[in-house]
Amino acid sequence: MITLAELEGHWTLTRRIDDRRAGLTGRLIGTCLWRRDAAGLVQEEIGTLHYGCAPPIRAERRYLWREVGVGLAVFFEDGRPIYDLAPGRLSTRHDCAPDTYDVTYVFDGSFSFSTTWRVTGPRKDQFIHSTYTRP
Repeated sequence: MITLAELEGHWTLTRRIDDRRAGLTGRLIGTCLWRRDAAGLVQEEIGTLHYGCAPPIRAERRYLWREVGVGLAVFFEDGRPIYDLAPGRLSTRHDCAPDTYDVTYVFDGSFSFSTTWRVTGPRKDQFIHSTYTRP
């Protein structure tokens, strides 16, 4: 299990999106910064998304990370909860009706980690794999 202190700082980000419903593949190359705020960390991802044959676009997202007991809680930028992680439980689910988002974290030490999302439902059928690496 990683801590907020271990996440803090700059990371490189690569992401692959396999969209089975649309029959498209995407990739994002960018950076991720976890920076301190009053309650924990703000995660800021910025990158270039190549999706299918569409022109590349700039992609950005922000999340809030907070320590909760011995685990971590992740929130959307507006404070709505997404999911919690705890030691020994690095897979979890986020329901965003009508679709379901299942995520698994793999921490490879202090220099890299990855996430794998399986998104299913009437609107989505995707695998999204992201790798975060210290530059």
